[in-house]
Amino acid sequence: MRIENSFIPVDGVGEQTERSLWESGVTHWDAFDPSAVGARQAENIESFVATAAERLDDGDAAFFRERFPSGSHWRCYENFREETCFLDIETTGLDQQRHDVTVVGLHTPGETTALVADRDLTAERLQTHLDDAKLLVTFNGKRFDVPFLESAFGVDVEVPHVDLMYPCRRLGLTGGLKRIERETGIDRDRPDLSGEDAVRLWREYERGDESALETLVSYNRDDTENLRALADRVTDRLDSDVFVARE
Repeated sequence: MRIENSFIPVDGVGEQTERSLWESGVTHWDAFDPSAVGARQAENIESFVATAAERLDDGDAAFFRERFPSGSHWRCYENFREETCFLDIETTGLDQQRHDVTVVGLHTPGETTALVADRDLTAERLQTHLDDAKLLVTFNGKRFDVPFLESAFGVDVEVPHVDLMYPCRRLGLTGGLKRIERETGIDRDRPDLSGEDAVRLWREYERGDESALETLVSYNRDDTENLRALADRVTDRLDSDVFVARE
């Protein structure tokens, strides 16, 4: 599903109206027929499409962050797939005020970067990676990763943010990332490691064990890169459930 198939960003258009448009054959902005809705809605849709088409051509992802309901940001994935940043962090605990970020993993198609505390993890580097992205994908990132980074580094996320935990729930996939990976057939190199191990490995590294850091970075890389595989699966299933089945 692409942004151009969506009408819910339009003022006064909800999911029911959007579904009615799809069922009547209006499945793309280019196919919109003003007679399919009332005059006021038609005016709103035509105005939105004219602006949104230009913003999409310009790659202005921030525009769609504001216009789409947050629970529908996954619809931006197909358009911005190759410019998506998949992000996962490791910390020394769960409290933003008392604990520290140790590793930030950032995966874009073809490249994975691990920023490590006291080495190359800085607010400037982190913000640069976020600014280069058109879409951010996390798992539980709205409640954990992003607030942690905002508190620790003062970074801003200006692009649409797909927290996969919520679309997974919509599909009946519950639990943590590793459990959902197993349910969806996604493998990882070190399935034996957990978040508790991530804290332990960082402490061992602080005591001088460089191999512990290598293991921690590898663990984080699994988390980060697997987000891409999960996003592919989840958006494909949502596409079938929300859009294709109603064409």
